[in-house]
Amino acid sequence: MSSDLQDLYQEVVLEHGKRPRNFREVEGATARADGYNPLCGDQLTVTLRMEGDVIKDVGFVGQGCAISRASASLMTGAVKELSREDAERLFELVHKLVTEGPEGLDTEALGKMAVLSGVNAFPARVKCASLAWHALRAALEGKESSVSTE
Repeated sequence: MSSDLQDLYQEVVLEHGKRPRNFREVEGATARADGYNPLCGDQLTVTLRMEGDVIKDVGFVGQGCAISRASASLMTGAVKELSREDAERLFELVHKLVTEGPEGLDTEALGKMAVLSGVNAFPARVKCASLAWHALRAALEGKESSVSTE
């Protein structure tokens, strides 16, 4: 990872970790799912308000490390107003990004999520970065039970 990208990664993670966006439960939520990472203790709940097939509002609450909170914060901004299908597609891109790196991915399609490419360099943090995304997917599938990134 270039030093410019690494600097941006650190800046974005710190900013969103300290001041996460959409850190709240969604009023009138139509879907929700809990996420838990037993390796580091991150716990969060993602709530959604769907109108038809579109995510009209999304938020998260819980506690976790800066990477977990930053990823959840970035995710909520990225998926708002997306269709279920587009949110699933973004999940797949982000998951591939944090597990395998940016090679071969359309980083333009990732938008701000591209800064998470730095997570790939720290395998122990991949589950932190993907926790909110797994909870989002569970909520979209109508699963209220907890998801674990074990």
